Amino acid sequence: MLKSAFLLLALFISSIAFSQDEPSDDLKIFLDCNVCDNTYMRQNLGNVQFVRDQDLSDVHLFFVTQRNGSGGRLYEIDFIGKNEFENINYKLEFSTDSNMTRDDVRRRTLEYIKLGLVRFWIANDNISSVSVSVPGPETETEDKPEVDPWNYWVFRVGANGFFDGQESNKFSRLNFNLSARRVTEKNKFSFRANFGENKSTFTFDGEDIVAINNNKSLNVSDVISINDHWSYGIFGNIGTSTFSNYDLFWRLRPALEYNFFRYAESAKKQLILSYRNGLVFNNYIERSIFAEDKELLFQHSFLLGGSFRQEWGNINGEASFNQYLHDTELHSFGFFLGANIRVFKGFNFNVSGSYRITRDQINLPAGDVSLEELLLQQQQLQSGYNYFVSLGFSYQFGSIYNSIVNPRFNF
Repeated sequence: MLKSAFLLLALFISSIAFSQDEPSDDLKIFLDCNVCDNTYMRQNLGNVQFVRDQDLSDVHLFFVTQRNGSGGRLYEIDFIGKNEFENINYKLEFSTDSNMTRDDVRRRTLEYIKLGLVRFWIANDNISSVSVSVPGPETETEDKPEVDPWNYWVFRVGANGFFDGQESNKFSRLNFNLSARRVTEKNKFSFRANFGENKSTFTFDGEDIVAINNNKSLNVSDVISINDHWSYGIFGNIGTSTFSNYDLFWRLRPALEYNFFRYAESAKKQLILSYRNGLVFNNYIERSIFAEDKELLFQHSFLLGGSFRQEWGNINGEASFNQYLHDTELHSFGFFLGANIRVFKGFNFNVSGSYRITRDQINLPAGDVSLEELLLQQQQLQSGYNYFVSLGFSYQFGSIYNSIVNPRFNF
């Protein structure tokens, strides 16, 4: 038995000692993209070797993306040369829209990756299997600008349902939504209507215990660009919520925002300070803990938030403060921090967490909460704080190549 274990150990050590990565003249690339279909890229991009770490690459493809006005994404790809290619660095941009399928998006992404790698293939003297296709000259002497028949307006209608159950209980969730938005460089307008209902049924001793929560809301916002750093807007919403004890609520708050960086750089970095101040109206289902059936109040809020995405990882966080002006003791303060940091080759550290102090729950109903309401979460409960923390790391080592795709038993 001991002899067999010894033999297996010796075999394992010898296999590590004599197995080496096959040398290749192909360009070594590191695909740094959170939204790409990596499997598709490995299966359809030739003349390259995909490697597992940016320090092992000849070219680092660094992607940053932002949502655009059409509901798609604006992609920015930084082609960062390493080692003998360190003098080659440039960026390509392209956009997708909401009408494009997942296959359309990955095909366009692959086209731009190929286009960006051409200079590196030339510098690597490896263009025997590379070809470039360019359309011929237009027959018309004058190009006509493309006209947008929708004038930047994008509309969306959606519905979804979720149903789950067993012999003693069942659960359903329904949601309907309608939205319209128009985004230009100078103005961003958004409209969204939503209806949702959660229903839980528990059977005990032959009786059904039913809990239903529903909510309806209408949200409208309009944001105007002032210059590269300043914006202002107005935000309004109206709705109902049985969980939050609102028979009717509405909010109307103007806002001002300053970005310490230029808005044009927001894909990679931004640090914003915003202020909102306005009216809040609440009409309660049950009388509130402050003995109010309805009330009209002034509320203001501050928010400081930032995000940075670079080759070494990304950091984002925010701190917020909300306060009612009729009673300054009614306030809340919260912060969030999330980071994914590349410490060294193959080692990544990630942390995220939030903490919020709540002293402004004026909507809570008066009276005690029953055990049934507590267990079924039929209404919002009083809490002086809430938090969450997540912490972790990952370390990868071994073969530097990861171009092979094997989809067997992936389901």
